[in-house]
Amino acid sequence: MFDSVRDDIRATLEEIEQAGLHKPERVIGTPQSATVEVTAGGRPGEVLNFCANNYLGLADHPEVVAAAHEALDRWGYGMASVRFICGTQEVHKELEARLSSFLGQEDTILYSSCFDANGGVFETLLGAEDAVISDALNHASIIDGIRLSKARRFRYANRDMADLERQLKEAVEGGARRRLIVTDGVFSMDGYVAPLDEICDLAERYDAMVMVDDSHAVGFVGPGGRGTPELHGVMDRVDIVTGTLGKALGGASGGYVAARAEIVALLRQRSRPYLFSNTLAPVIAAASLKVLDLLESAGDLRDRLRANTALFRSRMTEEGFDVLPGDHAIAPVMIGDAAVAGRMAELLLERGVYVIGFSYPVVPQGQARIRVQLSAAHSTEDVNRAVDAFVAARAALAG
Repeated sequence: MFDSVRDDIRATLEEIEQAGLHKPERVIGTPQSATVEVTAGGRPGEVLNFCANNYLGLADHPEVVAAAHEALDRWGYGMASVRFICGTQEVHKELEARLSSFLGQEDTILYSSCFDANGGVFETLLGAEDAVISDALNHASIIDGIRLSKARRFRYANRDMADLERQLKEAVEGGARRRLIVTDGVFSMDGYVAPLDEICDLAERYDAMVMVDDSHAVGFVGPGGRGTPELHGVMDRVDIVTGTLGKALGGASGGYVAARAEIVALLRQRSRPYLFSNTLAPVIAAASLKVLDLLESAGDLRDRLRANTALFRSRMTEEGFDVLPGDHAIAPVMIGDAAVAGRMAELLLERGVYVIGFSYPVVPQGQARIRVQLSAAHSTEDVNRAVDAFVAARAALAG
């Protein structure tokens, strides 16, 4: 059978390549850090890393690594089970309690990834008589999770509160029993922050629940790093927060849903990705506890990240680059053409700066970009070197 399909797949792959949409995988031979060594898929050697989600530089933090070593000795390597069979250790319950306290929610449930967390919420909470109202630029995991549910689907333009209200009115007039508004806290391709205070106001007006995927915020957004609900002063008004342990919180893997106690209790009984996926590895749970310890005194890291972000954004703007506005550590440099974005990323790698060109289907057609991500681990010199490399790469392209 495959022989009859092979040529079609090869033709599709050729189309991807010719359109400049091919996504190569570069191989690094060092721990994730501000500087990494590329061993394959690019110019070999040490380069500055400006494309990781390692916002606070904790991925190779010595205390986190030490906690992981200790956990291997105490808890072992893997659980080989799902939670309700024999896959729950004390360390999992401790992490759930710590996340609940940190995020200001009543309870938390761990998943193998935030993709699974988002995939497990909607089908469990919503039926055909319910409605979900989703921001147009929400993450793919939210979109896929919504598809798994039978709820009526409404979509509002990105951060457009007038459109959100229109969709809420339609859901109410359509007789929806439950209404759930869902948004990214920070939109990963743009670095834009959702107006959660306004969203919560509308939710209260139309008796809707609010769900936020705060993967690109928890750890460093808000005065205490508790994410966009803290930033907007609505921690007590958000019903569901999903997030990841794979970005600012150490950068390993794993996700969670922190929510009202009854919601978490129902997820433990009905959420398919939770019931049918192996438990988060205990070494990750234990190392994540250390990360939460570090976050209590991470004000200097958050300050350094903000300073690096401001420096990069201001210098790139001065040099005439089109950087989407904002103050988030995600700083998209807009290119437009997918092939040009890919070529610029290659030229930057040749100049010692590791970034990635993003194109369709990750972003809309014609909106290709290089998404630069700043880290507290970067020095001022690192940031200036990156900007200088952009200038040189642009000159080489024009060339």
